[in-house]
Amino acid sequence: MKCGFVSLVGRPNVGKSTLLNSLLGMKLAITSNVSGTTRNVIQGIYNDIDSQIIFIDTPGIHKPTHKLGNLMNKKAYNNTEGVDVVLFLIDISKGFGKGDQYILDRIKDKGVPVFLLLNKIDQIKDKTILLQKINELKELYDFAEIIPISAMKNNNLNVVVDCIKKYLDETEKIFSEDDLTNVTTRFIMAEFVREKVLELTKQEIPHTVTCYVENYEEEEDLVHIQVLIVVDRDNVKKIIIGKGGSMLKEIGSRARFDMEKFLGKKVFLETYVKTLKNWRDEEKYFLELGLKDEDE
Repeated sequence: MKCGFVSLVGRPNVGKSTLLNSLLGMKLAITSNVSGTTRNVIQGIYNDIDSQIIFIDTPGIHKPTHKLGNLMNKKAYNNTEGVDVVLFLIDISKGFGKGDQYILDRIKDKGVPVFLLLNKIDQIKDKTILLQKINELKELYDFAEIIPISAMKNNNLNVVVDCIKKYLDETEKIFSEDDLTNVTTRFIMAEFVREKVLELTKQEIPHTVTCYVENYEEEEDLVHIQVLIVVDRDNVKKIIIGKGGSMLKEIGSRARFDMEKFLGKKVFLETYVKTLKNWRDEEKYFLELGLKDEDE
C-alpha cells in the first residue's frame, strides 16, 4: 500500500481548494473567486485500491498586512515540512509571477519532490502557448513533475495521483477508510456559511469575515445549527444583513443546501452577525474563532 502526505501550496486563488475537492470527489474546502479564502490547514484523505494519500490544503501564501495574515503564512510554510510531495500550483492563465517566485524560493530547499501543477489550462485555448510556457518553466527549477491540469474540469487529475504514488513509500494505511478529514463537522458547517458570504458580497475582502458554530445539535433526521458571522466593521455587518435581512436570508439558504448535502439530513440553520473591531489583529480571537490551535 502506497501511503504518504502531500502538501498543496501556491498563491491565493490559484485553485488549491478546488483541486482538493476534485481529488476527493466531495466538497470539503470552501472555494471562492476572491483570493485568500482558505485560512486553516485542511487535510483531506484520499483512498483507492492501492494507496492512501493525505492531502494538506494550505492558506495561500501572500504578503501579510495583519497578524491573521502572518498566522496564515506560518501555517502554509509549516505544512511543507515532513511531507512526501509538495504540489506547487500556479494559475497558468495568468503566467508565473513574482508571487509564484517568492513561494518557489521558500519551498525549493525543503528536500522534498516538488510538482509544478499548471492549473486552469481550460482557460488557454491555444495549446502551443501552453507548451511554450511549460518549456520556459522547466528552466526555473528541477521540478520532479510538471503537469498541466484543470482542477475545475478534472483534467489530468488521475495523472497527478499516479505520479504522486511513485514518490510514496510502501507502508500500512495511516488512517481508516472511514476517516475523511482532520477538521470537525462544526468547522465545515461554519466554512459553508463563510463561502456564501464571499459569493454574495464580492466587494468585501474575505479577511474581514469569519464564521463560528456556536451551537450544533444533531437528532435522528434533523440537525440544528447556529452560526455566528464575525466582521470587523459595522458597515460590513449592514451589507451582510441586507435590506430587511434579505442578504442574510439568502446566505443561510445557500449554506443550508450544502450542509444538507454534506450531512445527508435536514438542517435548521440560524445565523447571526456580530462586529468585533480589529479582530484580525487580536490573537485572543484566533483560538475562539477556530483560527489558531491551542499549542501554537
